[in-house]
Parts: sequence; structure tokens; C-alpha cells
Amino acid sequence: MIVGIDLGTTNSLVAYYTQDGPKIIPNRLGKHLTPSIVSVDGDQIYVGETARERMLLYPDTAASVFKRTMGSDKKYRLADRFFTSEELSSFVLRSLKEDAEVYLGEPVTEAVISVPAYFNDARRKATKRAGELAGLKVERIISEPTAAAIAYGLYECRDDAKFLVFDLGGGTFDVSILELSGPILEVRAVAGDNFLGGEDFTNVLEEMFFEKNPDLHREDLDTKTLQYIHKQAEHCKLGFEENRVSVMNAAVGDITYKAEIELGEYEKKCEDLLERIRIPVKKSLTDSRLRLSEIDKVVLVGGATKLSVVRRFVGKLFRALPDTSVHPDEAIALGAAIQAAMKERKESIREVILTDVCPFTLGTEVSVERENGGYESGHFCPIIERNTVIPASRTETLYTIHDNQSKVSVNVLQGESRFAANNLLLGELCVDIPKGPKGQESIDVTYTYDVNAILEVQVKINSTGKVIKQILKGQQVDMTDEEIEARMEELAYLKIPPREQEENKLLLLRGERLYEESLGDERKIIEHALQKFELALNTQDPVKIEAARTDFRDFLEEWEK
Repeated sequence: MIVGIDLGTTNSLVAYYTQDGPKIIPNRLGKHLTPSIVSVDGDQIYVGETARERMLLYPDTAASVFKRTMGSDKKYRLADRFFTSEELSSFVLRSLKEDAEVYLGEPVTEAVISVPAYFNDARRKATKRAGELAGLKVERIISEPTAAAIAYGLYECRDDAKFLVFDLGGGTFDVSILELSGPILEVRAVAGDNFLGGEDFTNVLEEMFFEKNPDLHREDLDTKTLQYIHKQAEHCKLGFEENRVSVMNAAVGDITYKAEIELGEYEKKCEDLLERIRIPVKKSLTDSRLRLSEIDKVVLVGGATKLSVVRRFVGKLFRALPDTSVHPDEAIALGAAIQAAMKERKESIREVILTDVCPFTLGTEVSVERENGGYESGHFCPIIERNTVIPASRTETLYTIHDNQSKVSVNVLQGESRFAANNLLLGELCVDIPKGPKGQESIDVTYTYDVNAILEVQVKINSTGKVIKQILKGQQVDMTDEEIEARMEELAYLKIPPREQEENKLLLLRGERLYEESLGDERKIIEHALQKFELALNTQDPVKIEAARTDFRDFLEEWEK
């Protein structure tokens, strides 16, 4: 039996396919949602609601929201033992597996597991390993919005259509644009934020509670009390589902503290979070080369989309009522179960061909020739660009830059910055080449990427025909998840040398943003304009800089139009 699993930041679910369609499997308590929380008591490991209750009583024995650090080296201390996010996730998956086996009355050995669309290679591979630790053969890692679109597209829409799946869960946010055309469900674009979800909206209420009770100081409270206050903030958040005013009460010691919060006040405090939602939405539309008016349906997925503050924002953003015909908490698990049934080739299921895309650009580090004849190292050369339909294979030819050069190092990078140092290093191949004049020897670098996030890197030495291959399966990177996130957000901006005038900095930042928002030949045009302006800045000649600044500003304004 192959099941579909939604391994969520806040809650997880498991589903299977029946003749009547996909069904959620209830857990041992008879509920559909299993909290993604783990608690340790000696040799006993608790998962779900029991773990959540233990976390309130014994916070040092429990962990939650660990999905956000999946694929990193971060360890969580539970009592006197340490666990990685991968290991904690495996406990949740094993619990779901056991519940499914009891309910179905047969062994469950295989699964399709969903992950956020914006999970990178390391995180996807860590999720696959978590499934294997739980005793499951992971048939496929599927993007959460894609799974949700399968559920909506196959059972709610029989006509060709373009979907925008808005997936806001407990800890991550994804937006995907998909197109259903006959039997083909094609992912057109994905974007997201791995550190934005319902937990952040709860944290806003928690901060508001402390602001309204200035006598209560967070630093004076122990972990157990802080966990209790966070839970009360969660209850307060749910209160907005039916009321415009929600009240938060928390008893600390002998005093009961209270905060009455109005919906409009809460929405104002959430403005920064809502603004972060706009960015991936805009990026996905740009990458898919679609206008909002061409989207036939906006689909809401994830528990956090039930929040009134989110639904009101989505309604204004898209100027349309979103589709909520499938339960937001359950859509992903149902879609994963359908995908599992496709793997089993169930006769009753509607035949569909599913395509996915590469969520991040894959490339390598190169040196760029300048107008003065010198070379500048550290530049990123895209090979498979983000939102390319996968499986995909692309080749780039690279040439030597030194006389008698005997080695070429191919750094395999993932990211969007035009500077190699700001992207994520996945691996490295060092290739011996015949010596000769610069530019005479060349290599063909071929990247082949599949739906399971496996990347094959092939280097062919053109003069000898020798081929070297390496499979990259997302090895652990020697840095924390927070460090990776910080580097991805900083992009090229920290690598820009200090400039004398702020207006020059502003123009460079605008150029970098446009480069990251663009693809293909458009990137080359923008990069050329950026390099021309940077060369003028490097001359330190005020006259040349002023002329170049005017030209570059005109270019940017014309491009943005």
C-alpha cells in the first residue's frame, strides 16, 4: 500500500486512495490532524497531541516547528538527548505509518511525501531520509502546491484552467501557478518563503499581548510560561474566525493578564507579514509570464489560510473570491494520495501527466572578461534556470582563461545571485585538462535534474572526449539553516564594494533586483548594463560616473516600464 503524507510544520496528515476518491486516515485518537510535535520521556517517544500536552508541562522534553530547519545541522535537545530535524520528522512519519497500518489492516511500506515548493535540494533529501528512517520507501517527493492542485484540478475542475495555489501553512509559504490542459497538469512557476507561516501570525499576537501588559516582561518568564502564553495567543488568533474582537487571557503567577485586540489593529500589526506574501506572488506571475487576469482560479491551501486577516488580504490582492472547496488543511494530503494512486496505476483514477519545475536556478562559478582584457572571478553562470520544467538537461560550454592551464574546478551552485559566493554550494568537480594557450581548451558542463531533486553533473573535455560524471544527492552543508537563509536573502548586496554616494548604491540594488526577477536573455542584458555601470564606478572619475549613472538610471526606468 502506498499512502500520501503531508508532513507539515504545525500538523501532519496521511491519506490513501479508494474507489470513491482520496480519504484522510484518522490517527489513533480518531482525528485527521496530528500535531508535528515530539516529546521524549526516558525511552518513550510521544508524537502529536500527547507530545503537545507534555510540551506545555515539560517544555525541555519537547520540540515543534522543526520542519523549518530541515536539512541543516541544527540539533534539538529533548531532556538529555539531541535530535536533528530529520530524526524528529521521522518520528512523526512513523506515527502516521502506524496509524495507517492499524486503520487499513495491512502493512504500509511506501509513501509519497509532500514538501514546500521552495524547499532546496538539501531539505528535500533530508525529508526523503526522514521517511526512510521511519521505515518507508519514499516513492516521490512532491511539492505541496502541486499536490493541492492535483486534488482541485482532478476532482473540482474538468475543463482546461490556470490555477494559482496559495499555500500558507504553519511555517512555510508557497505560491505555485499551474495549468491543466487535457491530461497534462503543468507547473508553470513556483516561489515562496520558507520562514513565513501561521506561527508568525501567532507571534504577532504574542507581542501585542506583551505590549498591552507593560508590567509583564518576557525575559522574566521561564520556558513553561512562555509556551503557555504562546498557546493562549493561538487561541486568540482563532477567535478572529467569528469575531472582529478577540480577547487573550493568560494567568501568570497570581495575576491574570488580559488583552482585548481588534481585528483592524491586528491587521495593521501584520502588515510586514502580509507584504512578505506579495513578493512570491509577484515573482511567480513574472516567471510564468502570466497576468493576474489570466488566472482562472485562486486556490487556498494550508491551515493559516483560514485566518480572517489572511483571507481578507487575499481577496484584496487578487480582487476575487478564492476557491476553498477542498478543506485547506487536507488538500495536500489528498493530492499526495492521488499521486500515490497514480504510482500504483489505479484503474479508477483519472489519467494525468504531471510536470514539475526546478524551484531554484542551478549553475556554476565562472570568471568574466572585462573591457581592459583582465578577468574577474566569482560570477554565477546559470545552467538550469528556476521554473524550468523538469526533468531537464542543459549544457554550457566554458573555456580556459590562462595559458597552460591544467585544471578546471566546476563548483555546482544553487541560487539566484549573480555572484557565486552568495549562492548555495552543492558540490565540486575538479577536472584535469591538456595544457595549451588560453581559450583553446574547452569543457561542456551538462546539468541533468529530475523530479526527485537528483542532479547529475557531467563534464566533457572537448579536446579528448573524456567524460566525468557525478551525482549530487543533496549532501549536508556545513552551515546552519539560519545561515543558509541569511545568505540567500543577502544575495549580492553584501558583496558590492562601498560607494561614496547613496544614489549609486540604490541604482545597483535596483539592477540586482531586476536581474533576479528576470530569466534567460533578459538577465544577460541587465548584467551587461550593471557591468558597464560598475566599470565606471571603478574608475573613480566623477565625470564618467555621472554620465554612466544617468545612462544606467534611464535604462532601469525604461526596463521597469
